[in-house]
Amino acid sequence: MDDQPLGGDALFQRFQALDRLLTERQALWRPQPFTQHRLPWEDVHPELGRWLRSRSLEQAEADHHHPQRLQAPSPWPDLARQSDALSRVGELPQRVRPTPPARLALDVPGRKWQQIQAFASSLSFQSAPLHWLDWCAGKGHLGRLLAHDGTPLTCLEHDRQLIEDGHRLSQRLGLTAHHLQQDVLAADALERLAAHHTPVALHACGDLHVRLLQLASRAGCRQLAIAPCCYNRIATPSYQPLSAPARASALQLSLEDLALPLRETVTAGARVRRQRDLSMARRLAFDLLQRQLRGSDDYLPTPSLPPAWLDKSLASYCQDLASLKGLPAPDPATDWSRLEQQGWRRLAEVRNLELLRALFRRPLELWLLLDRALYLQEQGFAVRLGSFCAHHLSPRNLLLLAERP
Repeated sequence: MDDQPLGGDALFQRFQALDRLLTERQALWRPQPFTQHRLPWEDVHPELGRWLRSRSLEQAEADHHHPQRLQAPSPWPDLARQSDALSRVGELPQRVRPTPPARLALDVPGRKWQQIQAFASSLSFQSAPLHWLDWCAGKGHLGRLLAHDGTPLTCLEHDRQLIEDGHRLSQRLGLTAHHLQQDVLAADALERLAAHHTPVALHACGDLHVRLLQLASRAGCRQLAIAPCCYNRIATPSYQPLSAPARASALQLSLEDLALPLRETVTAGARVRRQRDLSMARRLAFDLLQRQLRGSDDYLPTPSLPPAWLDKSLASYCQDLASLKGLPAPDPATDWSRLEQQGWRRLAEVRNLELLRALFRRPLELWLLLDRALYLQEQGFAVRLGSFCAHHLSPRNLLLLAERP
């Protein structure tokens, strides 16, 4: 399978192949190791379960980004080959753009600026855009880069402070830009779009980018470019497919399912990772304890806790969390040192078992993106789907380019 951007009939063909994989193998990627001590698929593939559980936390971390390379027992090799083949999408052609003035990068974090530049370089349309519309613009950094050649720019944003900051930056740079306050989910959002607009959205979450696809289609926009993010940030309790093929699929996706593509991270620093690991090991230790306290072998959801909770001893952490959840007080004679070790051991098991789900991260994300691409095709757009930046800059590096002939 060539690593080319997808377009035309290939969009539907790839969607069908992904749909078969995800539907037939959902017993492997739906169960969540963090909440279930024993996964149903382990009864079918006991050797794979034992092998993954025997590995260390360090081994799991080393394989986090490339689970396809893991030399694991059956059915891993076949799944890895399918995942790798169906996840392949080539890079969109990068246009050589004039070096932007350094002042455009003012107030933009380095990694974000690299993403913005890569996004902008990937925008190739048959007709030159007449008016950029930066959707969920924040301070409008993307829009300003696109419009610094003099093309008009409108930035839509809900947060008043971001609008004011963006307006000041545009004024300082002498750009013709309108920063407007708009809840893009509100009924009047359609009034902000016109046929001559070229909407762009870099990492707009869930309902926000779906709303753009729908309103841009209704408004008669000739072009749009969108790099989606956070597919699980939706108002409905489960996924609502957009295209006819996705509506016809047997795949029904929960919010938990939609979070799977987001489980890969590349941007966290060492300190953040250590804090994340400690937090998860503590939660898993408490999970072992709460099952004893309740006399029930079921996971008990717990709320997000302030970082200061990690400064407590494990005994205080568990006692306070048990009180917060209305559980009986733990036995004062509890061996907290042993429980802490068990929490870390559980974390190693969870991370390694999660590697099986990781084989389906990109396939599920592509399924969701292709649903959007096929929807745009149904609205009369010619669509291309490809990567716009290196994976290490952002795992959400896939871009939909749509243009009406």
